[in-house]
Amino acid sequence: MKIALIGYGKMGKMIEQIAIERGHEIVSKIDIDNQDEFESEAFKSADVAIEFTNPMVAYSNYLKAWKAGVKVVSGSTGWLNEHEADVRKACTEEGKTLFWASNFSLGVAIFSAVNKYLARIMNNFPVYDVSVEEVHHVHKLDAPSGTAITLTEGILENLDRKSSWVKGTFTAPDGNVSGSSDCKADEIAVSSIRRDEVPGIHTIKYDSEADCITITHDAHSRKGFALGAVLAAEYTANHTGLLTTDDLFQF
Repeated sequence: MKIALIGYGKMGKMIEQIAIERGHEIVSKIDIDNQDEFESEAFKSADVAIEFTNPMVAYSNYLKAWKAGVKVVSGSTGWLNEHEADVRKACTEEGKTLFWASNFSLGVAIFSAVNKYLARIMNNFPVYDVSVEEVHHVHKLDAPSGTAITLTEGILENLDRKSSWVKGTFTAPDGNVSGSSDCKADEIAVSSIRRDEVPGIHTIKYDSEADCITITHDAHSRKGFALGAVLAAEYTANHTGLLTTDDLFQF
C-alpha cells in the first residue's frame, strides 16, 4: 500500500517506521515547510494519507487530501466543534473518506469497551458519582483530550443520570491549577493535567461514601497509537465513508 504522511513530527516518524516494517511504501511526507506537496503526483498516488497535525490545520488538510483524491486517516483532535457537520456531509454525501479516531491504540479501544460496559452496570447504582481525568505531555494543545471526550461520551450513552460533560480542573505544566471539578448532578467533570512527556493516561472514577472504583489506561509510548494508525490505513484502503475504531475493532 502507498501511504502519504501529513505531519512529520515524532508521531509521523514512528508511523513511517511501522508502516515500512509492515511492507508499505511511504510516497510523500508533508510538513509545515512543503505544503505544495499536496499538489504533487507522489501525494496523489497514495492509497491513504495518515494525518497527525494540530487542531488548527487538520480540517484544511482533509480538504487538500480529498481534492487530490486521497483517503484520510486522522488522529488530530479539537476540530470537531467547528467542522463535524461539514466532514460528516463530505463523507456521507460527497464520496469522501475519513477514518477518524481520538485514539488509535488497541489498548484504548479495549478500554473504551470496558468503560461502556462499566457505565451500563453503574446505571443501576446511583450512589456512585463518576468523573474523568486525563494526563498528557506539556506540548498537547487541546484540553480535555479527544480521547477523554470520547470516553466521556461513552459513559453518557450508558448512564441515564448524566446528560452532559463540563471541563473540570486544568493543571498546567508549572503546577498551577485553574477551573473547578464542581458540577451539576447530571454533569460529568473532565479534568486535565499537562506534565512532562506523558504519552497519555486516562482515568475513569466512580466514587461513593463507601468506596471508589477506578479504571485507567496508561500508555507507555506512542508506539501503540502509531501501529493503530497503520492498521486503520490498511482498513481504510478498502472501505469508504466516515470510519471509526468501532469499524476496525469490533468487540
